[in-house]
Amino acid sequence: MSEGLAKLREICLALPEVQERPSHGEPAWFVQGKKLFVMFADHHHDSRVAFWCAAPEGAQAACIATDPHRFFRPPYVGVRGWLGVYLDVEVDWEMIQSIVREAYRTVAPKKLASQLEPD
Repeated sequence: MSEGLAKLREICLALPEVQERPSHGEPAWFVQGKKLFVMFADHHHDSRVAFWCAAPEGAQAACIATDPHRFFRPPYVGVRGWLGVYLDVEVDWEMIQSIVREAYRTVAPKKLASQLEPD
């Protein structure tokens, strides 16, 4: 298992009522077993290691404009505003934790999302 996957898994599973199960052949994390919020992408459509995650409106475009070497528009879910984050670059794990928590807040019921401390 890659270090990136292990750390991403740890971050996701620390959130309330999150379960992991495969989706499209990759590890993925769901709120209450229903709503997908993060999906690992190990060379899924290219030669890169990354993850795809739900993102608030406008976040995808802003992140890609700020740092296109770190962020991208993922296939399939990118049209819905999801954000792709490369893990085969130098990774700031505090930033990744913040992105994952925001992805969680984007799809989780308000009651669960409110349990998170502000970033």
